[in-house]
Amino acid sequence: MGPNPLKGWQLNPAAIRHVGYDLSRPECILAERDDSLWVADARGGVMHIRPNGSQNLVTPLQDKGAKPGDAPSLFEGTLPNGLAFARNGDLLIANFGTDTLDLMTRDGKSHVLADSIDGKPLGKVNFVLRDSKDRLWITISTKINPWADAIRNDLADGYIVLIDSHGARIVADGFHFTNEIRFDAKEEWLYVAETCARRITRLRVMPDGSLRDREIYGPSSLGSGFIDGIAFDAYGNLWATMIFADRLVAITPEGELLSLFEDGDREAALRLDAEFDSGKLVSADTMAATGGKIAPWLTSVTFGGVDLRTVYLGTLKATSLPCFISPVSGLPMIHW
Repeated sequence: MGPNPLKGWQLNPAAIRHVGYDLSRPECILAERDDSLWVADARGGVMHIRPNGSQNLVTPLQDKGAKPGDAPSLFEGTLPNGLAFARNGDLLIANFGTDTLDLMTRDGKSHVLADSIDGKPLGKVNFVLRDSKDRLWITISTKINPWADAIRNDLADGYIVLIDSHGARIVADGFHFTNEIRFDAKEEWLYVAETCARRITRLRVMPDGSLRDREIYGPSSLGSGFIDGIAFDAYGNLWATMIFADRLVAITPEGELLSLFEDGDREAALRLDAEFDSGKLVSADTMAATGGKIAPWLTSVTFGGVDLRTVYLGTLKATSLPCFISPVSGLPMIHW
């Protein structure tokens, strides 16, 4: 393997363009080979953005959520968050608002796949990932309601659920607000974004789906902000978004942290960091003061385009998708 294409590379803001319009809380993005994009939308569904730029909102629910351009609602009603494609192309939706894992066809037929585990409510369903064996992996950020009370540094009640032919079971717990998860190229390790620990944890995946050899991957802290979304590129770098500080970083295969882009208000982010590190609950005002202009409240990173070199950024506050050309292609996901 040659030199790492990310070493010494920085994203030039002038190289960023935007895709989509009138989006509402476009937190997570799925890309397809034909350049179609499917984007989580706070109005209760998923926005389909076609290669020609046309778009339509696919939702089985009445429009009771946010309107385009509104400040996103993080506490009320349905709230599609993490997305994955089922094997047949249907949409798997981690619904952070209803605490369920939903399945929606591309024409809007929807039903709940999971809402409980061991006879108890799941909690805050954040993300869903499908593997090559057609198993579903779900992250539960916290059992605390309201979830904002879980944004603190002394709580580790997040967990991971596996759904396979044997049913649903918890395969790992004790995470500091479990967020996005990804597999490496061979599905040997599962990488977990621990939002309130500002770190990546990884676990070795056994053939039966059990997880072992838990360890911190890369630095014990990724710095200012809170880790949210992660994605591998083809070289083996693990890209990560740091919400509120609105930083885009990457961890190299050797564990080195690279800073690729920073869009946030640095002073506001440092105030949030200090409030969080003090052990207090972060106030709504402190949180609201953070955020950049290009990718405000940066949440996720998705590789797309025919060569998987177009990077799309998900956010909580933007109404379009910032995107740019990467110096390295993304690792193809299972649906690619």
